[in-house]
Amino acid sequence: MKRKSLARSALCWLVLAPLILIVLFPFAVMLSTALKPTAEVLQYPPRWIPRHIDWGSFPAMWRQADFGTAVLNSLAISIGATALALVVSIPAAYAVARLAFAAKNVYRRFLLVTQMLSPVLLVLGLFRMAAAVPFGEGTLVNTRIVVIVIYAAFNIAFAVWMLSAYFAAIPRDLEEAAWIDGCTKPRAVLSVFLPMAVPAIAVTAIVTFVNGWNEFVVALTMLRSPDKQTVTLSVVNLVAGRYSVAWNQVMAAALLATVPVAVIFAWLQRYLVQGLTLGGVK
Repeated sequence: MKRKSLARSALCWLVLAPLILIVLFPFAVMLSTALKPTAEVLQYPPRWIPRHIDWGSFPAMWRQADFGTAVLNSLAISIGATALALVVSIPAAYAVARLAFAAKNVYRRFLLVTQMLSPVLLVLGLFRMAAAVPFGEGTLVNTRIVVIVIYAAFNIAFAVWMLSAYFAAIPRDLEEAAWIDGCTKPRAVLSVFLPMAVPAIAVTAIVTFVNGWNEFVVALTMLRSPDKQTVTLSVVNLVAGRYSVAWNQVMAAALLATVPVAVIFAWLQRYLVQGLTLGGVK
């Protein structure tokens, strides 16, 4: 059995090796370029491994792009959008999964159709709406709140569609048993239903967070002040409008912007898959 298991694992790794190389190749290019001195970045023919490793592009980029502030802005916006999307989508998904109402199938199809719309198509109208709403001494333009609301709105349809499919797979008998034991319907949902749905909620939260972290067009349109810009805008600002581009700093910024999120997503994904499997067995 051990030999068969080892052979199966070796075969799986052999089949997945080309895919792993394709996925890791951009990260290798970013790391190699970020560690090169400026003189080696545009050297021809290019060298994959720098002759002299230079870590100076990381602190230089951090100061020049104010990258720390951008990371905090991206975290605040992505976490806020994720929380708002979940607050709205969890009750909506529960209603779709448990309640009978007219045109339910049409509504589910409508949720999928909304995913075909790109933010680029709506950004002009969203900007005009934000500019028409008074907020403080100005309008909602150039505020984190409007970006959080827009990101949440774009992800609610996906979250409702994904969560409703998982909620429908949870046996209704568990809630009915809680009702018989004296639980009210809201308490049964909070104490019995939602704990079983934690893996699906976590997956939805991660996808929503990553979408908010990577978004560019809405942030570029709505945020004007340098102290409110996100990570994606900071990376682009290292290239846009510059006569000479320090590509080692650009790659350092891109690496810092992508690697932490990719590592967190890959690490949590393993535990989420285990949680989904255990939930199905229970």
